[in-house]
Amino acid sequence: MKRDAVVFAVSGAFFGLLVGWILGTLQHPPGMPGVVTAPVAQTPAAATSTPGTATPLDETKVRSLEAQTSANPGDATARIELGNAYFDAERYTDAIKWYQEALQIDPKNVNASTDLGVAYYYVNQPDRAIQQFEHSLSIDPNHVKTILNMGIVRAFGKQDLAGAAQAWEKVIQLAPDSPEGRAAKQALDGLKSAHPGVGGAPGA
Repeated sequence: MKRDAVVFAVSGAFFGLLVGWILGTLQHPPGMPGVVTAPVAQTPAAATSTPGTATPLDETKVRSLEAQTSANPGDATARIELGNAYFDAERYTDAIKWYQEALQIDPKNVNASTDLGVAYYYVNQPDRAIQQFEHSLSIDPNHVKTILNMGIVRAFGKQDLAGAAQAWEKVIQLAPDSPEGRAAKQALDGLKSAHPGVGGAPGA
């Protein structure tokens, strides 16, 4: 699904966009809508997905899942699946509703928490996204998907390049050979190339 490992595919279009945005931060107003959404749209489980290529909503599946939630008020899994379906269809407000309900039932579900944070980012609420990621990290301080996403939101949503670098460095430290670690390294190298004063030397 598109929402899995949201900023996992740093290569290709995302990497180019990241470097271009970093290079342009001093000359152009940052955080423009078309810029902030592109990185998070390329998710670990479906790296080929991009904004504007929403997965059509399976109305039959949605009705079935909604029936499950009505029949079982304590079913967090069905609510997460509904959140995922709406997220993949780029209906982020609906996704937020279902992720929130799931977390009321299962507050320690780190993946649902992080997916909720990403959905907040997509509706232009970077502060809420960061707050939700912080909740995820209170559950699992080493959850690399969350830390990777934290770096993206800090860079694109808050223009906090130092905070982004710190997040990506931690991903590399925790899981250097993972897809998340490789993505973080590529993003960090681009950041350091554009702003040598941020973090260590490129490739370090």
